Amino acid sequence: MNTPHVVVVMGVAGTGKTTIGPLLAARLGVPYAEGDDFHSEANISKMSAGTPLDDDDRWPWLDAIGAWAHRRAGLGGVVSCSALKRSYRDRLRAAAPDVVFVHLAGDRAVIEDRMSHRQGHFMPTALLDSQFATLQPLQEDEAGVAVDVAGTPEEITERAARALSALPEPTA
Repeated sequence: MNTPHVVVVMGVAGTGKTTIGPLLAARLGVPYAEGDDFHSEANISKMSAGTPLDDDDRWPWLDAIGAWAHRRAGLGGVVSCSALKRSYRDRLRAAAPDVVFVHLAGDRAVIEDRMSHRQGHFMPTALLDSQFATLQPLQEDEAGVAVDVAGTPEEITERAARALSALPEPTA
């Protein structure tokens, strides 16, 4: 990959988006943005109370992430965002057409175990079922790669970087 992509590190809660995102950004030599920072206080309060977000809650959040990705077009960047539904990824692509996705995927039991050991995060393990129910994996016509979350953060990051290097260069 010579021209930096804007990469969205996606997946259900607990897959390591906040861990892998900065590592991948460092590996690619581009800035990182934490997707959770784009959430409104109302969204964070809702999730903290164990209530899943609905699409009306998510649209402004996705639009803010899409605007960041648009500003990074041609420059590269990495942002974490669950991007669980195809319609969410379509909305991000509408803002930044050359965005690519790294879907951090793994076994539910492994992800739940990781979530149960997190401290200070607003997303409770009780919402994991709703996350998996909502998840629509990347489709063949979507620019991106799926990466298994087994292993150390460094191993996962290396797998993601290798997979991204096989993608076509962005057109922006």
